[in-house]
Amino acid sequence: MNGPLTGTGTLLRLALRRDRVTAPVWVLAAGLLVVSMPRTLGAVYATGAERASVAASMNANGSMRALYGPVFGDSLGALTAWRAGVFGAVLAAVMSVVIVVRHTREEEETGRQELLCSGAVGRRAPLTAALLAALAADAAVALLVAGGLAGRGTAGALALGLGIAGTGLLFAAVAAVAAQLTGSARAARGLAVALLGAAFVLRAAGDAGSPGGGSALTWASPLGWSENVRAFAGERWWVLGPFAAGTVALTAAAYALAGRRDLGAGLLPARPGPAEGRLGSAGALARRLQRGTVLGWSAAFLTAGVVFGGMADGVAEVVGGNERTREIIERMGGRSGLTDAFLAAMAGLLGMAAGLFAVSCVLRLHAEETSRRAEPLLAHSVGRLRWAGGHLTVAFAGPALILLLAGLGLGLGHGGDTASTVAACLAQLPAVWVFGGLAALLYGAVPRYAAAAWGLAGAALALGWIGPALDLPRPVLDLSPFAHLPRLPGPGPWDLAPLPALTALAAALTAAGLAALRRRDLTA
Repeated sequence: MNGPLTGTGTLLRLALRRDRVTAPVWVLAAGLLVVSMPRTLGAVYATGAERASVAASMNANGSMRALYGPVFGDSLGALTAWRAGVFGAVLAAVMSVVIVVRHTREEEETGRQELLCSGAVGRRAPLTAALLAALAADAAVALLVAGGLAGRGTAGALALGLGIAGTGLLFAAVAAVAAQLTGSARAARGLAVALLGAAFVLRAAGDAGSPGGGSALTWASPLGWSENVRAFAGERWWVLGPFAAGTVALTAAAYALAGRRDLGAGLLPARPGPAEGRLGSAGALARRLQRGTVLGWSAAFLTAGVVFGGMADGVAEVVGGNERTREIIERMGGRSGLTDAFLAAMAGLLGMAAGLFAVSCVLRLHAEETSRRAEPLLAHSVGRLRWAGGHLTVAFAGPALILLLAGLGLGLGHGGDTASTVAACLAQLPAVWVFGGLAALLYGAVPRYAAAAWGLAGAALALGWIGPALDLPRPVLDLSPFAHLPRLPGPGPWDLAPLPALTALAAALTAAGLAALRRRDLTA
């Protein structure tokens, strides 16, 4: 007789096999971001006096606290926890959301779960296997962080690793609940990531107003709990309790909700839209399907622009006379003055993040195809190019909108020349379009490996984020198309030749992808 957990081990092995490439990439990205930081910080702040000075400067700067959190100590370990702890926790949370949704709601949406459950598989086994897969990935991150930083202090390294892994596990449970509520993998991921974004905003607002991490808003956010573990600064082990309690409560809720719905259905009813009028074309349908994504990214980029712009005036004060920090910022943003270099660096980072947005919009085509929603459309008078063109229009026009809003936010936050910050952000578009073109080519030619576009965009983001700090060789940095863009704002002259060249490359990649899509069969 089958029990509710029958087949969990088999499904877990299947999940780990399917994630044998993507999960290690996520683990290494989150872990190495943290583990590599002491070397970078040690090169920038070599003496105790320099570290104490930067800790005091960061704690006195509300914008910096909003971005990274407060500094609880002046050792290299404490500065590592401050500089990379929040972002490591965010990466672990996103990794967990992706893993859980992939092996729960996405399996149901594609019909594979129904086939599996027709055999000797218990009703709770798929959800349990997905949560165990996320647990394995988060445990690997914790071990990598704890092992990599053990030389800085075993207790602090373990506390930092557990804080990051605890955040990941909590959001794995959040994703499990979202998978029960929604009817599609995209909606489940969107809901879970939106909650993660809200947690980041709460923590940022709380830390901006309170230098000690004790604000009520900070404690309302799981990311605030992670920073309040205070790794390498008098560890607070009891703060791990809320992670455990929250994870257990949300997991129990996910199991309870799973027993109240049919396989393939979500508890939140889908809202049917009109089948004519504004949705009378493939392009209009694509815009409707992508509308929520565009609005969410637009709000995030506008907010990020305002925050980064507000930090610009404090850069000179924070850097002080530290030539190493000045060099890192100038490598990221050019040599046109520290404030302009910082704004250029932030515009570049926002551009790299916009590359992820472009990839997401293009891969919506893959989701529509594998869920068999594309087939009924293409069975009528809608051709493949018209259908794909609607989503590609969003993928190429959407980044222009969100980068325009980011530029406006930078200008408003900085209180300077808005036109120059808008130009700096829009100058990122050709490189963003290259990643959209790469995603279109992979989807059209080898749809099985279309998700590799995420890895390419993520690699470019990693190169831009930590490459200059690690002083990577120029040929390595040049692998990213963003490395060839002019560094705006700042005084000219600028080399604008890469802009049309990258645009032409993006167009060629997209055309090749569409040509391949016309020739191949749809996913069976």
